[in-house]
Amino acid sequence: MAVDSILSSPLGPPACEKDAKALRFIEEMTRNADSVQENILAEILTRNAPTEYLKRFELDGSTDRQTFKSKVPMITYEDLEPEIQRIANGDRSPILSAHPISEFLTSSGTSAGERKLMPTIQEELDRRQLLYSLLMPVMNLYVPGLDKGKGLYFLFVKSETHTPGGLLARPVLTSYYKSDHFKTRPYDPYNVYTSPNEAILCSDSFQSMYSQMLAGLLERQQVLRLGAIFASGLLRAIKFLQVNWFQLAQDIETGSLSDRIIDQSIRSFMAKVLKPDQDLADFIRRECSKENWEGIISRIWPNTKYLDVIVTGAMAQYIPTLDYYSGGLPLACTMYASSECYFGLNLNPMCKPSEVSYTIMPNMAYFEFLPHEPNSNPDSTPKLVDLVDVEVGKEYELVITTYAGLYRYRVGDILRVTGFHNSAPQFHFVRRKNVLLSIDSDKTDEAELQKAIQNASELLTKFDTRVVEYTSYANTKTIPGHYVIYWELLTKDSSNSPSENILNQCCLAMEESLSSVYRQCRVECNSIGPLEIRVVKSGTFEELMDYAISRGASINQYKVPRCVNFTPIMELLDSRVVSSHFSPALPRWTSERRR
Repeated sequence: MAVDSILSSPLGPPACEKDAKALRFIEEMTRNADSVQENILAEILTRNAPTEYLKRFELDGSTDRQTFKSKVPMITYEDLEPEIQRIANGDRSPILSAHPISEFLTSSGTSAGERKLMPTIQEELDRRQLLYSLLMPVMNLYVPGLDKGKGLYFLFVKSETHTPGGLLARPVLTSYYKSDHFKTRPYDPYNVYTSPNEAILCSDSFQSMYSQMLAGLLERQQVLRLGAIFASGLLRAIKFLQVNWFQLAQDIETGSLSDRIIDQSIRSFMAKVLKPDQDLADFIRRECSKENWEGIISRIWPNTKYLDVIVTGAMAQYIPTLDYYSGGLPLACTMYASSECYFGLNLNPMCKPSEVSYTIMPNMAYFEFLPHEPNSNPDSTPKLVDLVDVEVGKEYELVITTYAGLYRYRVGDILRVTGFHNSAPQFHFVRRKNVLLSIDSDKTDEAELQKAIQNASELLTKFDTRVVEYTSYANTKTIPGHYVIYWELLTKDSSNSPSENILNQCCLAMEESLSSVYRQCRVECNSIGPLEIRVVKSGTFEELMDYAISRGASINQYKVPRCVNFTPIMELLDSRVVSSHFSPALPRWTSERRR
C-alpha cells in the first residue's frame, strides 16, 4: 500500500518510506543534472590531479569543463592500453587514479581478441549499489504487491583470473555477487530471491543452474517475477528445464538432491529446504512432458507478473521466443550499465520493449556525447555535447569520465535521445558500434569475422577452393543460439572438392579465431551453440545483389552485407543452401589471458 501523500513523489506514490527516499533522490539528481555533472567532474579532477595521466595535459589545478575539454583528448581503449598494462603488471603508482586500483573488470568488448580490462576502485561498488537500490522503488510504482512473494533470478559467477601483477580480473557482475554488498545485503521484502547465495556463487554452471532451478520450482507459488541479466540467459534456463525436468522431479519426489550436485555448500542448503513432495513432482512431470511448451513459464510459475531481462539492442531478437514461453508476460528492462560504468535506469520499466528509454543518473560519472553522424566528413573534429544539451531525436556515442581513471573514454554505445525527465535526458539504446553478430555477451565485429573466415579458408587451399563471398546472421531460433555463416565457394576441380569433415573443421577453425568472450560463452557458459557454415550454390550472391538493386540499391555502391536479418534475403539464401556443417568440437578457451 502506498504511504502517506506527504512522502509522495512526482514519479508516483511510493510503496513505503524507503521507496519515498529513493524517488526523492532520483528527482533531486535529475532536476539538477547540470550542476551535479559540474560537481562530479570537479571532484574527479581534484581527486585525480596527482595522476600521471592527467599531469600530461597540464590542467594546473583547473577543474572546469572548458579547460578539461580543451586539454584532455577523447580516447578509446587502445589509446589507454599501455597504462592499463602497466597497472596489470604490478605498477602501483597513481597512473590513472589517485585511489588504488582494486581489481580489473573484464568487459564483453574485446581488444585483439581478449576481454578489455577496465580499472576500478573499491568505492565504485558503493556507486553500483546505489543504482541497484533505486530499481525496486521505481518498479513498485507500476507493479504492486512485490513484497508478498519472491523473484526467481538466474544469476551466475564466471571465471576470474589474476593479472601478472596480482590484481583480480573478472566480469563486473561476478565482482558484485562476490562482494559483501551482495552476500550480506540486508533483508528487503521487495527484493527476495528464491536462488540461494550458495547456488549463485557456485562457479560450475551446471550445478548453479540446477540448484537455482530446483529452488525456483520448490517455491513456484511464491514466485512473482522471473529474471536473468540477458534475455538469452532466461531462455537458456527454460532449455535447461526442458532437458533436466525428469531428474528435478525425481529430486522433489524423493526429497534427495541429485548426485551430480557435489558442491557441499549447495548440498547443505538444499538439505534444509528439499523435502519429499509427491504432488509437486507429479505436477512438474505432467506439465513438462507435454509436447507444447507455449506458456510454460506461466504454467509452472502461475503468479509471475513480469520477466526482468534486457531485451534492448541485440537482445531484442529474443522477444518472440520469450513471448512464446511466457504466454506474453510483460518484459521489464530496468537499468543500463557496463563494465566501465553504471549509467542509469528505466523510469517506466513496464513499457513495451521497443519504447525502453534509460534516464542517465548524473551522479554516476561525467557524461559527454559524441554526435553520431555516419555520413559526416571523417576529417572534421566533432564537438562533444554535455548531458543536458543533447537534442531529442538525435543519436550520440556515449563518452565517459570516471572516478576510476577513464577520461573522455568512448564506450562504443550508440544512443538515441527520446526525451527528458526533468533536466536529465532519456536514451533508447540503439546498438553497439560496429557489432555484427551477438548471441549472448559476445560482440563480433566485421574485422573479427573477416579474420576468422580467412583463417578457416586456409584449410581449403589444398583443394584449390576459396571463399568467393560470405555473409552471416545470429540464429536465435535455437537454444542456445549460434552463428550461421553463408559461404559461396569456388572449386577449380570438382573431383577434389573439400569433404564434409574438412568443412566441419572450417567451422571449428572459425570458432578458434573468434574472441575469448565468444569462446568462453561456448565452453564455460554453454550460452552459444556450435557455429554453422551453410554452403550456397554458385551465383547466389549475384542473386542477392539483383534483389537489392530491384529494391532501389545503387549498382555502383552495392556492397555485400556481412550480416543479414531481413527475412526475404534469408529465405533467398536458405533456398540456395547445398550443404550445412557444424563445428565438431569446442574451441580452446582458458580463463588465463594471453600475456
